Amino acid sequence: MFVLMQDFAHWPRPPYALPHARLGEPPQGALICVAGLVLVRQRPGTAKGVIFITLEDETGICNVIVWQNVYQRFRRAVVAGRLLRVTGRIQRDGQVVHVIAQHIEDISGLLDRLSGPNDITATKTAQNGG
Repeated sequence: MFVLMQDFAHWPRPPYALPHARLGEPPQGALICVAGLVLVRQRPGTAKGVIFITLEDETGICNVIVWQNVYQRFRRAVVAGRLLRVTGRIQRDGQVVHVIAQHIEDISGLLDRLSGPNDITATKTAQNGG
């Protein structure tokens, strides 16, 4: 058992974001932070106000569960955010891993930094007239 706990000692803690490929490392119930592009928002009528968000980073996807009380506190980020940072607790059910959101931050403004005048793709596109 000590070896397992030692393995858990090396995953990033909030406010540092855990890459989605490493979601299997923290123990059940651990407080973690993930960040990613919003792929899907779902609010099924049968889910009693629960919202499911799928985030993607460069390593994979992450499923986030947003309970009604958390949604009310972070509504704007949940509804409008394109890039989110979510702090919450790991929940596992077999191979399925979820993050139960406690704090949601819209960091979409960082997307503007990804392409700019110094970006080689933007420069080539401009040089080619389109």
